Amino acid sequence: MNKVVFLIIAHLLCRATSPADTTLTVSFWNVENLFDLEDDPNKRDDEFTPTGQKHVTQEILDLKLNHLVEMLTDLNADILGLAEVENSAVLEMLDLRYQKRDYRIVHYESRDVRGIDVAMLYDPHRFTLVSSSPISVDLGGGRPTRDILHVLGKFRGVELHLFVNHWPSHWGGTEATNPLRALAAATLRNKIDAILKNDRDAEIVIMGDLNDQPTAPSVAQHLGSSVSLQDVRARRGMLWNLMGPFVDEVNGGSYKYGGKDLVYDQIIVSPGLADTLGLFALPESIHIPGDPKYRQRGEYEGYPFRFWTGNRLLGGYSDHLPVSVSIGAN
Repeated sequence: MNKVVFLIIAHLLCRATSPADTTLTVSFWNVENLFDLEDDPNKRDDEFTPTGQKHVTQEILDLKLNHLVEMLTDLNADILGLAEVENSAVLEMLDLRYQKRDYRIVHYESRDVRGIDVAMLYDPHRFTLVSSSPISVDLGGGRPTRDILHVLGKFRGVELHLFVNHWPSHWGGTEATNPLRALAAATLRNKIDAILKNDRDAEIVIMGDLNDQPTAPSVAQHLGSSVSLQDVRARRGMLWNLMGPFVDEVNGGSYKYGGKDLVYDQIIVSPGLADTLGLFALPESIHIPGDPKYRQRGEYEGYPFRFWTGNRLLGGYSDHLPVSVSIGAN
């Protein structure tokens, strides 16, 4: 064979199997109250309007969007789950400003009284959408909360389930709200069990602001996950929580409250992603951005550099940091 022809073929084969082609980057970020300027009478969103408590102007909204784009550029995610977005309009604003990728948007309006929803952005050149649906979480007593977003798609021909979550907060006290997060976890677990019943090797990624630590009962018991890969391999149906390396790490969590570093934002995968068949999680890739610009200095050293503190504009990014993982494919 002609040497030049051989080199060209070899080059094309290398390109066809390059790491960029066989690795999918999945990220999640709670973006801290991404609202438009309109007052929706069906939502408690008036504080983010020009006449509300925060007196939000177009200039402030532009700053918020530009800072979100800055982080999105650093993440460069193929799939990005989001929490605390008001509607599709703000997602379209964000996508329009982020020029590096032409994302597609998956979003459903939830019953949350503040109007903050979860959503997903994905690069259609890297991930093929098959279906999507919201999963309602019943907290009892007519109390509405955010839906869980379920997205089914394909990466390199293999089906991948993704669930985007934003579980109830600790507002009202931890003990009083523990049952609410347990209900959210049980709702998600029921859906996962239904998938695993049909395919025990199903590839599933759970992401979200769970408002609890990886070792909390809602995450470890009611959802059925562990930071230990040994536990996952020993117990059928156990999910693998990839956030173990960040638990109790100083200035290493995704959130901070009362001076304590917390890992509320998590990525958890099914046993199907804990093997090396089909798709597989790359645990060494689990990542929380470490750039100092994303954390505060001074009195609140190490806290995520948030955009608002009460009604005072700090002009940062969010009170949460994103989490990311790479998914490999054979």
